[in-house]
Amino acid sequence: MDLIRFIKFGMVGFSGLVIDFFITWLFKEKIGLNKYFSNGLGFLFGVVNNYFLNKYFTFHNNDTHLASQFFNFLIISVIGFALNTTLLYLLQKNTKINFYVCKAIVTIMVFFWNFSANALYTFKK
Repeated sequence: MDLIRFIKFGMVGFSGLVIDFFITWLFKEKIGLNKYFSNGLGFLFGVVNNYFLNKYFTFHNNDTHLASQFFNFLIISVIGFALNTTLLYLLQKNTKINFYVCKAIVTIMVFFWNFSANALYTFKK
């Protein structure tokens, strides 16, 4: 059922979000790297987590072409990341909203792109 998948995708996305925010915070606040570079590292760790959890938990996908499927997932994620980073930059530049609040707002917006693209392309049955 698509509603169940959508909910599972959201749960997986939330776990990826926690990883993404933690890695972003770690590299930005504790290590002192650029906030946008740190955002990219957070994204990368979150993508790997989300691919495997979505493959097996959300979509119950048995495709054995792991590398090509991960590549498709990564392409969709990179497009989502480009949307995320662009919207994050624009929101941060044009408002006085806290960086992490902006990141949360943008993440919710890009969630819909990620679910649709992966359901229709990466993990289609």
